[in-house]
Amino acid sequence: MEPRIRRVHVSKVVWIIFTLSVVLVGYLLLRGIAISQKFMSSTGITPTTLFRLVFDAGADLHPIDGRVNILLLGIPGGDHDGTDLTDTIMVLSFHEKNHTLAMISVPRDIWSDTLKDKVNSAYHYGELKKKGGGLVLAKAIVSDMVGLPIQYALVLDFSGFQKVIDLVGGVEIDVPKSFTDTEFPIPGRENDECGGDPEFSCRYEPLHFDAGLQVMDGALALKYVRSRHAEGDEGSDFARGRRQQEVLLALKSKLLSQDIYLHPGEVEKLYGAFDEATDTDLNIGELLTVGKMFLQVPKEKTQRISIEDQLYTPPSSWYGRYVLLPTESFEVIHAFVKSKLQ
Repeated sequence: MEPRIRRVHVSKVVWIIFTLSVVLVGYLLLRGIAISQKFMSSTGITPTTLFRLVFDAGADLHPIDGRVNILLLGIPGGDHDGTDLTDTIMVLSFHEKNHTLAMISVPRDIWSDTLKDKVNSAYHYGELKKKGGGLVLAKAIVSDMVGLPIQYALVLDFSGFQKVIDLVGGVEIDVPKSFTDTEFPIPGRENDECGGDPEFSCRYEPLHFDAGLQVMDGALALKYVRSRHAEGDEGSDFARGRRQQEVLLALKSKLLSQDIYLHPGEVEKLYGAFDEATDTDLNIGELLTVGKMFLQVPKEKTQRISIEDQLYTPPSSWYGRYVLLPTESFEVIHAFVKSKLQ
């Protein structure tokens, strides 16, 4: 019975990739983009790549030691201050031959001696120097922290991510523990004087999640992953990292179960939402290949790695703010991460 189930699962993934590929090519053709050597070089879309996406692995992602490592960054977006500080930092590590995926959460408050600032500012500083430099600098800084070479990076604007979740009808999340955040920031009110209120309470809204299984729309899922002022453990960066992994896996599950792929118009909307919400150094062929890899990894071969026990909080007087440092060294963290990889 198990071999039969496996064939059905792979067949569905192949159908999803085939549909996405056909709609993508049609979308590009409708916009009048000619299929030329220049176009194929810049996008990675060639007849061979399309064939391999459907029947084989897809584009060559240049694995190192059998692994393709992709840095996933989440930014709040909008027009307020700090829109390019990365709230979410996660490394997706695929093993091509073993067909496994490791999701390594990197807390945003880890101190970087290179930056003389927290790791969540790497993308910001890189972009200040040069457009596209944020991806380069963030990859280098995070690579030094986790001890893995990072070949690619993808930045996700949370406002666009919300739209993606809404297009698939929401995601199902099993909240492990109830929590309340009384200081969740309201977008657009960051500088509101609140009529002289010294607590600036008008800038925030109370947020509560009950434990248990629930369906979240895009707005609620976004609040779930971004909440960082709950009491106790749920207010920590480590809890946020866990919630971010939960939502990403829930979205993967929804993408695999959707009948949306039977409707090319809906697929085009989904592709448009992803395209609007992301910035990446992956070309289109590579991006589709990564998407295929992500969808094909079964749940039992997906690891969720936290480096929480490898970090500590020094006195705030050391850096003038809350930061995280390795309990021993980054080399120890590197060894820890590699010991967990399958």
